[in-house]
Amino acid sequence: MKLTRSALALTVGALAPALLLATPALAAGPAAAAPAKVAAVTAGESPYDTMSDADLRVEVARILATNPGKGVTRAANRALDGTTEDVRTFLKTGLAKAQDEDNMVAILRILNTKPGKGVTREINKALDGTPADRVAFLATGLRLAQAEDDRVAVATILARPGISDALYAEIQRLLDGGTPEELRYFITVGQYQF
Repeated sequence: MKLTRSALALTVGALAPALLLATPALAAGPAAAAPAKVAAVTAGESPYDTMSDADLRVEVARILATNPGKGVTRAANRALDGTTEDVRTFLKTGLAKAQDEDNMVAILRILNTKPGKGVTREINKALDGTPADRVAFLATGLRLAQAEDDRVAVATILARPGISDALYAEIQRLLDGGTPEELRYFITVGQYQF
């Protein structure tokens, strides 16, 4: 079955641009590109409910082409090995569950680096929370928690005896309104330039 999936993915990747751009509807312009038949999706219905087996498998192949994490890859391959309903179930609910598993692994890897107190606190909140909490942590929460830890580290440098006036001025500037990126740069590189 793996050979079939590989062949399907290669065929979709190679032929899709050629077939899509060669059709007369796209060549005629945007007005002519409107589909003649549009499948209606009702309020309680998923768009995957009306898709054919081939369309569902192409959708999974697109997901696999984005180079997802191990959880998503494993679940997608399991779905492709199964029936049409297995693929449909993966797209409806399994993908979100597998992505959450990958997000949890990413968060645990961050925790394994022994981060500061702010990052550790936010990691624990994310792990105890919902899948949306984990997505939010990876999208913005980590950056903000790291900035909090970096502010503490910068203030610790300020407390060192005998720092130069230039270093003191730079630390004051950062503490008064430095961005998270500026704080991270100062901690990793900038402090050694004074």
